[in-house]
Amino acid sequence: MKKSMLTLVLLLLAGFSWAEDSAEQQIRAQLQEADARIPVDSISPAELDGFYEVTLDSGELLYATADGQHFFIGHLFRADAEAGLINLTELAQNRQRVTALKQVPEAEFITYPAQGETKASLVVYTDVDCTYCRRLHAEIPELNKLGIEIRYLAFPRQGPNSATYNTMVSIWCGQTPAERNRLMDQVKGGKTIENQSCDNPIREHLQLGQAMGVRGTPALVLEDGSLIPGYQPAKQLAQALGLR
Repeated sequence: MKKSMLTLVLLLLAGFSWAEDSAEQQIRAQLQEADARIPVDSISPAELDGFYEVTLDSGELLYATADGQHFFIGHLFRADAEAGLINLTELAQNRQRVTALKQVPEAEFITYPAQGETKASLVVYTDVDCTYCRRLHAEIPELNKLGIEIRYLAFPRQGPNSATYNTMVSIWCGQTPAERNRLMDQVKGGKTIENQSCDNPIREHLQLGQAMGVRGTPALVLEDGSLIPGYQPAKQLAQALGLR
């Protein structure tokens, strides 16, 4: 009897797996037939029964029926008696950001560690010529005192081959973490630095930021993947992080 039950369970699981694979193939096929240029990154079951989340290379989310015949773009919400309307699309995007940032080598971040215990860590997409990025940078000592670690990734808004892009390459070409911090401090303080060239991750940072939904700087990513666009004073940030 136990063996029969185990066999039944395994068959059911295999059936579910086949159904998911079949749906993914069907959705991909329908999208390719509609427009072969649509860049599908991944497809997974959505929280809404019978629907699938389709993540594009741009980071945008679509929802599709299992047969790939119907798609919609927008935010999917779930009604909760206590929490109200929960934005499931936003939560999915948050998870994607967390997963993506885990793939970035630690050495690629320019980090300003918290003083004492690290109570929160923020990934900040920055542009060294952005006024509000410089304002936020000036508040890093205060943020560090509050236990907040700042981890920079590059987001030169004018794109590759711009003066800002080249300056950020020069910063990331610093030989040591301390040197990169020093160069960042100089540029954010309005000084010029010597141009350098080396293998660097600036283009990858920019592409990753765009896929995460970054449209301007500074853009802050919290540990749960939430995205905060724009500058916020240190005290306001601390409150948002539950540290005040």
